Amino acid sequence: MENREEVLGFKPQKDKIYNKFLPNAEVVDNESIAALAEIKGNLAKTVLLRDVKVGASFWVGQLTRYIRLYGLKFSKEDHILFIKLLFELTTIPDLELSLVPKFSTQLVALLKKQKLLTREDLELPWKPVYQLVENVAYSPYEHHGLQLFPQNMEHELKNLVNYCRTYFPVSATQEMLDEWRPLLCPFDVTNIKAIHYFEYFLPTDLPPEHHDRGFKLWLDEFLNMWHSYQNAPTWEAGLVRLFARLAHDTIGYIDWSPHVSMVFNRFIRSFNLPVGMQKVQVGRSNNTYDIGATITWIVSMMGGPHGSMVQDHIDNFFKALQSFFHPSNIGKWNIKLSGLLMNFPKLVVKRIHRERYKKKDWLLEIPQENKLTDAEITRFVQSMQPIVSVSMFSKYGSHDSAIALRHLANMRPELIIPDLLEKMYPAMENLIEPHRLIACMNCVVAVSRPMLSARKWYPEGRSHILPLLNLSLPGIDPNDFKKSLVTFQMISTFVAQVPIVDCSEAVFVREDLTEEEKELCSATAQFEDFVLLFLDRVFALIENSTQEHTHGDPTRLNPEQTMMEVALSSTFTSVLLQCSTPIYQSALSRLYTFITTSVYETNVGGRFAANLCRAAAKANPKVAVDKFLPLFCKKIKDLMAEHEEYKTEEHLDDGFLWNLLMLSQIVRCDGEVLLPYQGQLLEVLQLTLHLKCVQGYELAGQLMRHILRALTLYYPLDYRSIADSFDRPVSEYLAINDWAMPGDMDNLGMKWHIPTSEEIAFGQSLFDHILQPELEEIMALSSSSPMEKEVLLRRLNITLECLLGAGAALPVWQSTPVDMSSLKVNTQVPLDRFFVSSVKEPLEINHKGANLRLEIVKTMKHLLKYLTECKEDDTKSLSKLVKIYETVLFFYGASKPDFDARWKSLHSVKEALEDKMRDRRKHIRALLVDRVVLQQEMRMLYSLRDYTDHHQDILIDLYDLSVSRYGEVRKKAQAVLMQCFLNFPYCYRRLLDKISHSLTQKETPEKEFKGTLYVVLGSGKRCLATKRSWMVIGQLWPAIVQAQQSEKPSILRVVDDIIARISKNLESPGIETKVTAGCLEAARKLLGSGVPLANPRQVSDAEVTQGEEFENSLNESNKKLYVKVAEDLVSLVNSGKLMWKFSQYAVELLTLLLRHDIPTPTAAVQLFVSNLVHDSIYIRKLSTASVSAILKQQKRKHKKVGVDPYKSAPPPPDGTLLPGNRPDNDWIMYKSASLPDTQEKWEAMEFVDKTHWGYYCWPKEMKIYANHSEQPKLDRTVEEMLDIEKPIFEKMNDSAFVKKFIDVLSLEEHKGRDKFRNKHLTLFKGLFRNYGDTFLPYFREHILELLSDRSHEHHESKQRCGMEILAGVIRGSKHWPYPKVKDLWDWVIPILRTSLENITSETMKDWGTFFTVVSESRDPRRLYRFFELLMEKPIRDGSSSFEDSSRLFAVQNALVQQEWRVPELLHRLLEFLTPLLPHRYKNVRDRIGSLLSNIFLYDYKITPQCTTKSPHRLDFVQKVIPDLEPLKDLVLADNGNNGSSKDSENHKVTSVTGEKMEVDEDEDEERKTTIRKCKTVLKWISDGLGRMFTSTTPELFSFLPVICTLESETKDEELKVDCSMSLACFSQALVQEDNVLVCLDTIREVMGLKSWHSRVAILGYIQVMVFCNLFTMKQAKYKKEIQNFILHLICDDQVEVREMAAITLSGLLHCGYLDMDRDMLEHFEVLSKNTVKKRKLQSNSLPLEALIKRHAGVLGLSALVEAYPYDVPDFMPQVLMDLSNHVNDPQPIQMTVKKTLSNFRRTHHDNWHDHKQMFTDDQLVILTDLLVSPTYYA
Repeated sequence: MENREEVLGFKPQKDKIYNKFLPNAEVVDNESIAALAEIKGNLAKTVLLRDVKVGASFWVGQLTRYIRLYGLKFSKEDHILFIKLLFELTTIPDLELSLVPKFSTQLVALLKKQKLLTREDLELPWKPVYQLVENVAYSPYEHHGLQLFPQNMEHELKNLVNYCRTYFPVSATQEMLDEWRPLLCPFDVTNIKAIHYFEYFLPTDLPPEHHDRGFKLWLDEFLNMWHSYQNAPTWEAGLVRLFARLAHDTIGYIDWSPHVSMVFNRFIRSFNLPVGMQKVQVGRSNNTYDIGATITWIVSMMGGPHGSMVQDHIDNFFKALQSFFHPSNIGKWNIKLSGLLMNFPKLVVKRIHRERYKKKDWLLEIPQENKLTDAEITRFVQSMQPIVSVSMFSKYGSHDSAIALRHLANMRPELIIPDLLEKMYPAMENLIEPHRLIACMNCVVAVSRPMLSARKWYPEGRSHILPLLNLSLPGIDPNDFKKSLVTFQMISTFVAQVPIVDCSEAVFVREDLTEEEKELCSATAQFEDFVLLFLDRVFALIENSTQEHTHGDPTRLNPEQTMMEVALSSTFTSVLLQCSTPIYQSALSRLYTFITTSVYETNVGGRFAANLCRAAAKANPKVAVDKFLPLFCKKIKDLMAEHEEYKTEEHLDDGFLWNLLMLSQIVRCDGEVLLPYQGQLLEVLQLTLHLKCVQGYELAGQLMRHILRALTLYYPLDYRSIADSFDRPVSEYLAINDWAMPGDMDNLGMKWHIPTSEEIAFGQSLFDHILQPELEEIMALSSSSPMEKEVLLRRLNITLECLLGAGAALPVWQSTPVDMSSLKVNTQVPLDRFFVSSVKEPLEINHKGANLRLEIVKTMKHLLKYLTECKEDDTKSLSKLVKIYETVLFFYGASKPDFDARWKSLHSVKEALEDKMRDRRKHIRALLVDRVVLQQEMRMLYSLRDYTDHHQDILIDLYDLSVSRYGEVRKKAQAVLMQCFLNFPYCYRRLLDKISHSLTQKETPEKEFKGTLYVVLGSGKRCLATKRSWMVIGQLWPAIVQAQQSEKPSILRVVDDIIARISKNLESPGIETKVTAGCLEAARKLLGSGVPLANPRQVSDAEVTQGEEFENSLNESNKKLYVKVAEDLVSLVNSGKLMWKFSQYAVELLTLLLRHDIPTPTAAVQLFVSNLVHDSIYIRKLSTASVSAILKQQKRKHKKVGVDPYKSAPPPPDGTLLPGNRPDNDWIMYKSASLPDTQEKWEAMEFVDKTHWGYYCWPKEMKIYANHSEQPKLDRTVEEMLDIEKPIFEKMNDSAFVKKFIDVLSLEEHKGRDKFRNKHLTLFKGLFRNYGDTFLPYFREHILELLSDRSHEHHESKQRCGMEILAGVIRGSKHWPYPKVKDLWDWVIPILRTSLENITSETMKDWGTFFTVVSESRDPRRLYRFFELLMEKPIRDGSSSFEDSSRLFAVQNALVQQEWRVPELLHRLLEFLTPLLPHRYKNVRDRIGSLLSNIFLYDYKITPQCTTKSPHRLDFVQKVIPDLEPLKDLVLADNGNNGSSKDSENHKVTSVTGEKMEVDEDEDEERKTTIRKCKTVLKWISDGLGRMFTSTTPELFSFLPVICTLESETKDEELKVDCSMSLACFSQALVQEDNVLVCLDTIREVMGLKSWHSRVAILGYIQVMVFCNLFTMKQAKYKKEIQNFILHLICDDQVEVREMAAITLSGLLHCGYLDMDRDMLEHFEVLSKNTVKKRKLQSNSLPLEALIKRHAGVLGLSALVEAYPYDVPDFMPQVLMDLSNHVNDPQPIQMTVKKTLSNFRRTHHDNWHDHKQMFTDDQLVILTDLLVSPTYYA
């Protein structure tokens, strides 16, 4: 490129490269400079004049538009100034929220290209962004409905943080840690908030010299935290994403090796894969490991000194997962696994790109020794290959595998492609498995580019093209739609990259060819045959595709045909485009024969055939047009001459229409070629445009449109894969070298069609001859000289087609623009879009010298008047007229929907063909040409500028049509009206008066009324009534509420939709906006910045002062308008004139008006309060919510004072963090010795209500509420209150009102489904917080009455209502003085005491909620009387089990909220519960178990140095285990006959003492107690393992032997279920490295127990435990142990144990944990050769030893076979032969062998034709004998 700096006067940051290929490229620069100057000037000016909402919003939009057209085409200085200004705008405090996404999206677009701005260029503060996020994500007002957010707000903010993060200052990390560390408390929800903030805000890409002020400050601390969360709590996800980002940004600077196996362990667990034979699967919904993040982390750990270790893990990981990818395994894990499949190779490719191919920039570079080596890449590809080749045929389709293959083939084509082709060829030759063929084709298409272009690594790739193309042709099959589409896709993908040129003679002409090139050249001789065969298949397809008589419209294609049409025409076009001239010629003559000798109906077959003509014309216009056009013209003229009657017939024959259709498509090519045929074309048009047959004149219209488009549009003439000609002689040009060549951006060779004066003249003459007479005829219409409907419709059709054809040559009219102030828009700057041109010289076709568009508008206005007066029922003409209006307004040669669709498809094709690893810009030339065309079209679309008086007249006409009589016309007009609203900002305001008038007037006709409602409703999410302007809302809302003149359900439904849309999509419009000094400063700098100079250049001080006045007056008028809307709605409701439904709408709209920044008008408060007892439940609900929001609004500020948290003890030394109990946080603990039970103590006590403070560390500035004497006054008289508070005060002081209010609150809504309603709690909390105990006397007796209700019918809803009020009172009393609090508790305690006695099963849940909300976020010392009450003996003698468990439930709910601050209470509770573990009732035991898991939840350390005062598990276990020890030595009596009859005698041995576990009457009490105790402990274990943060701790393993023994208990069902559950939790828990030895010792202990059942149980445990901790257990020392355990147990005396051992063995082999080696094989072969002599069956004394060993050997061999269900490894045939020798052995050996063989047959059946290859012929004979069962009679 020439030196851009000289041309532009500045160095552009990033130019749009496609602009230099535009036909008017030379004017683009000047236009862009002018536009930039305009944007800079106006954007700065609008901010300086404080016009943020309208002006700034508009000009930021123009900046967006500028970037879409020109890229970041401004200097670095401007770039930074734009960012700073937008940053200031986005972070204006209390900015109207809907503007935030608008500004931030643009800011993100400017920050996206990080490499353009270094950290030195730009620094952004983090606090304002944090403030913004805090206000939105954790808004205290949102849940009250006092703030309404835009819908995608959170997503926009995440994006914003994401891109600003790089530019945060170096000091930010430490500041963030100080800010958010105090929130870290794993028992509290704030933990999630803290981790989210860290995840989004912490900068991870600081340069190495600042690492000590970056991640080194927190990495170890966070890793410890991550290691200590072993149970996948929800917030782990945040940490994982943070680590992944850090790893990605600092490859080579952090040693992750100690954590690798933990990452893989937790990752594989997150898939929740089903393992082993266990019946109980503990499903954790584990979404903590986001696939993308975890893989990023893993890929960033690859390479470098520990690279091979990571790669070993990846190998094992895929090995373990392989069978889950197999098509026959389907489950909910498939979705996650396919994400894994696509993302893994994609991210590796991204990394290779970053290391090897990316241009250098200032971002951190990866050190040389940490880059991936070639060997490492190869190993990675090899580890993934088996997985991909299995998952290709998945039931979910092959899409994911195809993407994975594309990335893998880019890395190593020589490994991936041959394997794929091996599958492809058999699939293509096999006709019975189309699904395999489709899958293979999809995958081959995905790897097509590397297959052709990787000549260095995979030279033979090219030689497969022709065989593949030829074999694919049978896939074009009219009966198999899916297969045809995939085939077309495959052909077009290959053809687009390969010039179809016959180079075979090069072999004789050139000397410089390699062998491989010679072969390839000779093969290209087949190209011509391929093209001709392809044509034949396509013709066959067309013959079979004619439209049968289906239901529906025969002229419309069904979706399958539409897809087929697109596929067919695009493939055919690319084939012809890529042909050399000789091949094209022969293809063309074949096409000529087909077209001229056949005729099909014109709806489907005809359309398909016409597309072929169009393709031929596009590929070579001159040849095709000369061959076809004269022929068609002649045929049409001859037919018209022969048949006079054609003109008047309603249906013409197919032959005539066929010719007309072909002609209309053949002219879609270079306009210049058509010039010689002007006369013929004009003649045909004049003959056919006035045919009576609809289809005939519509085709003629299309012909007209296509001729005009060919003459007047700019379009490229050449889409081939290279810019030069294909027809050069072979000696100088060898086409095979251009296979898969990327387009060259420096030499793209764009050839544009630029309309010449001759073409325009031809267009003008068409208009003069054809359109002019039509317009004159229409102008002559009047009631005295009417016209037939059909004739009028034809004339309108011609007008429309002319407009659509020559849109680009019909400029917009010149006229006076509409002034914004007439639309009541308050703005300080002009709102004009900057100028964009799309043509070189403006071309114009006119109408007798006048502007043609305007003439058409005038004609249409005349026609509209005529139609409305005389022919209102001519809906067809009216619909055409609407379409003409739409085209006149918006069509200038390109249409938006069409542009969007092409933009999308271009990007998906680009995605499918690009090589993300090497240079990303190497796209195929056709794509680049397409992209340039889209750039041109974008300019055409953006050239829409003015909004003039004529536009406004059309708008009003459209509105009148939108409310006209016929639904069909209304719908079409409304659609165009919505487009006007979109394209011309604020034009809707012109119609507001009309709209509100027709909504409120009683005499509005029904059709008009309905139309108006639809105009308000609009389309999409937004509607007119959600515009963010108080003026619009003030006009429309009251009008909608009064729109009640029709009772018709269809009309009421529209009103309903409008209200629903408002309440769903309204965003709070701003009232006060104050522009900050920072904004003004940034705007001034922008105004004064360098080239190009801003336009306007300066803003005078007077204007700035005026701006301040403007801002103030705007804020004032907003307030007034807001109050007016609210008062209008209230007075409408109070007037009593509204029907109930509309009165409800009014209340609903009023609730949307409540805001946090401006008090609700008194009238509205009054309305809401009196509506609390309204008859309608819906209005009551709205009012309850609104009153509690109003109370929140009226909440007075409570004063806070600072406090020194370290006053009782110093902080931990030198900045170490010790989360947990420390001396310095001891003062906030609950201590019964120092409770605030007197006024002095109460007032001296410092209450800390936030539970998380102090656990991790203290905040920098710690503030707590000041003493009550400094808080706002509570006992106020009416005079001291504000007006808005009085209505509430008056009503709540009225005992009659209170009674009625409580009566309606305590009504039941849905029996049995109601819950404790927090809305009510909030309402009462607000009342008692704002007004103290003023109203308590009125409520006391009601509360008592409600809570003591025992009636069978109503006690549920009455008690619930009582709880809600009481909880509200207690929560609202937070700031009451001591005497009031004391009185309150004196009154509350007795009530609660009786209530605890009277909980019923229906109210239990609600009481639980009650105790939770009372205790939540309150200092426990504030509520000491409440806790002391709950701790009074929860379990009592003489009370029922339900009472006991409900009291425990209450204690549990209250204590759980206090978390770690009440260790004393937890100890007291534990002491109380320990003796009660063996309680006799199950529900009490379950509750105790659950409580225990809460008590021990806090026995948790983030680092070993931490301490906790809460009860420790270890002490408890040591107390309990001695009682349970005896249980593990039980031997359960065998029930029934285990094993074979012979064995059963030998195993009836019971334990020495002869104990049997049979529950006889006389069974000792002690035994029962022990069992009950055991059940409670089991409940605790299964609860605890799911809830605590640490997983299996060493002390818990001591329970495992007991669980294994009791797991097969048959008499006591409950015990059995508890054991299975605990065992499942145990086996799926994470085992920490330190605990593995304990675990193995425990397994050893269990193996030595007397009961064989425990050995079966432990085998199940081993299999699941190993899979869930695969990478921890992978170390050789542990592996050996596990293998020995299994080899030992496979020789067990008990047959069940042996069989279970074999299952476990095959499972562990299958997931790749154990390796199949020679030793193991020999071991089993030796065992299986133990001889067993056969005796007569009667004698029971077979030598058991030998039988067991032999059985063990056979089981071992079977396990080896079953471990490979989907393939046949080398050793398998021999093993099967060995097994076949045992078919006739004694039982149980025979059974085992038969089962194994039948399983083998079942799992290998699908791919038997491949598996067969592994066996010799003799082996196959034996195998077939075994597998085919002998006949019954033989």
